[in-house]
Amino acid sequence: MKKLFDFDKKFRRFDFVAGVDEAGRGPLAGPVVSAAVILKKNTFIKNLNDSKKLNPKIRYSVYKEVIKKCIDYQVGIVNHIAIDRMNILEATKLSMKIAVEKLKVNPGVVLIDGNYPINIKNIQKTIVKGDSQSASIAAASVIAKVTRDKLMEKYAVKFPNYGFARHKGYGTKFHINAIKIFGPCKIHRKSFEPVRNYDTVG
Repeated sequence: MKKLFDFDKKFRRFDFVAGVDEAGRGPLAGPVVSAAVILKKNTFIKNLNDSKKLNPKIRYSVYKEVIKKCIDYQVGIVNHIAIDRMNILEATKLSMKIAVEKLKVNPGVVLIDGNYPINIKNIQKTIVKGDSQSASIAAASVIAKVTRDKLMEKYAVKFPNYGFARHKGYGTKFHINAIKIFGPCKIHRKSFEPVRNYDTVG
């Protein structure tokens, strides 16, 4: 994964480079979570990659290494209520903005996964599939994913009928069947299909 770190060297003229990515745009339940990460210059993190390409055990190991080896990291969380109110794209951009603005170190440039700029004062660069190109964005993808997974595992205890610990809110066959049987719960996104076809029950 040396190429990820080589990519970030293009921005070495800036004292601090922040990578930003999200987890949870597609699920039927729960929040969208974004992370902003500033890695130390000339650092290397074994197995760092787009979080979707890592199995849970390796991803958690990378998560701990990122926290240990970064200058700063923060997360931004926007819940299901706000997602329904403003739509998932705007909620995602808001969660990214929150994460960046919580950073204690002000980045000279913010590298954002995707092609949508966000409302921040910093210089920013959007990068399509950035989590497969930039070490900073890949690190943010891991922080966001693990943070969100932990939240969904807590929700699995509170709402045991839906299997959130298994699928983290994504629209698996098991999850959709659970919605059909039990109806949506309080953390389901009411604006998403097929959730909006059913009445909320708990």
